[in-house]
Amino acid sequence: MSGTVNLSLNEARNLTLDALSANKTDPINARIVANALVDAEANGQAGHGLSRISSYCAQARTGKLDGFAKPTARQISSVVQSVDARYGFAYPAIELALPFLKEATTQNGLALSAIRHSHHFGQAGAHCERLAKQGMIAFVFGNAPKAIAAHGGKTPMFGTNPIAFAAPNHEGDPLVIDLALSRVARGKVMAAQRAGKSIPEGWSLDKAGQPTTDPKEALEGTMIPIGEAKGAALAMMIEIMAAGLCGTAFGFEASSLFSGEGAAPDLGQVILAINTDMVSGGAFTERMQTLVNAIEAEQGARLPGTSRLAARNKAKLHGIDVPKHIYEEAVTLSGQPV
Repeated sequence: MSGTVNLSLNEARNLTLDALSANKTDPINARIVANALVDAEANGQAGHGLSRISSYCAQARTGKLDGFAKPTARQISSVVQSVDARYGFAYPAIELALPFLKEATTQNGLALSAIRHSHHFGQAGAHCERLAKQGMIAFVFGNAPKAIAAHGGKTPMFGTNPIAFAAPNHEGDPLVIDLALSRVARGKVMAAQRAGKSIPEGWSLDKAGQPTTDPKEALEGTMIPIGEAKGAALAMMIEIMAAGLCGTAFGFEASSLFSGEGAAPDLGQVILAINTDMVSGGAFTERMQTLVNAIEAEQGARLPGTSRLAARNKAKLHGIDVPKHIYEEAVTLSGQPV
């Protein structure tokens, strides 16, 4: 593709690792983050991929994000864990949570990990998928800086607040459902602003609460939630689950994930895991397969997440196409000549 650079997945990981390591980030943390960003690219989720290198590096340089932070965990009960990301990257904190969730669900049927003082956590569905591959149903709730107004309001209050779910699928890859609660990702509005283009009506409202096609006005206003009142209610639910339960900043209190200025975003994530065999008495695998077969038997119907799997397979074979300006920026951040 014109205007892009094709990289193998290993080349993309090494580039990301080098850029982060050169910008006040511990190499161990950098490797965990690099894996997460490249996996997002491979899954067709570029908004959570290499485009994040620049903002991550900027925040690490200023100390808004502590690239050397080592998360700590405290087991509150046999089924509840509290993880402190220590104002560093979310991904190392999630790495600390997943083994506990596996062990606790094996013993007790379900478990919950609450992550506080955290940051952008990328593809919510990717974290669920890892648990589903081990036989668990998983939910992830995470809040984000303000973008959506409470229903009837004009002031951004809640984040676009991802919610994700994954379930084991005995005959294939786990079923993964991953969605943010705005009609479109806020990153698409930012991309339109950088490109000097307008946005379609129905994406955003301006500060006065009126529809706008101007990306600058949209970024100063609010994103329209999916399902309007229902979407705003779901965004509020996730604020309570993630920020309220974790004791972290609500969306209207959190700083930007794209700028190096300001205090740490201080976001929260909650991961809930359920042992499918224990809870269902061994019936889950058959019931899940019956549901999947029924959907796949209908002409035109498809399971959620099929595009993710197709993108992943393509990336394994052919690598990923990274916009040239993102590639060059990452190379410069790594200290290499472009």
